[in-house]
Amino acid sequence: MSDEQIIVRRATGADWEALRAIRLESLLDTPEAYGSTYENSVTWSDERWRLAASQSVYFLAERDGHVVGMISGGTNDRHRGTYWMYGMYVTPAARGTGIAARLVETVGQWARDLGASRLYLHVTSSVGRARAFYEKVGFEPTGDVITMDRDPSMTLLSMVRDLD
Repeated sequence: MSDEQIIVRRATGADWEALRAIRLESLLDTPEAYGSTYENSVTWSDERWRLAASQSVYFLAERDGHVVGMISGGTNDRHRGTYWMYGMYVTPAARGTGIAARLVETVGQWARDLGASRLYLHVTSSVGRARAFYEKVGFEPTGDVITMDRDPSMTLLSMVRDLD
């Protein structure tokens, strides 16, 4: 697949339905990877999805006009002054095509543009393929391990990547 077929762009309020669809798909596909659940997110009102698409930092990956991936960027109240990558997902049919790496680069550029020199993430310890991917694109374990807020039986590994 050539890069010309893939567009990665910041979501707007008009993208709320596409964001909802890809987010709910992600929660069904790999529920253990996310801090929220399908059962909770499916109850969100249209207005809440509109607000998420317009006010949060979401990037969508499109292939041939269809959303096939997403990623979010933000800060972390527990680690003031740091920039984080959240909720990355690529639909199964588009995995292995370079879309995930493009999403990571896009959120990395977003953080860099805001003055960040490092990008952090949490990965669920039970999702080995995600951790392997993150290591492949330059993230390294920080050594910090925390429990997931919504399910304390699951652990999250912190990882970091230099943006310089």
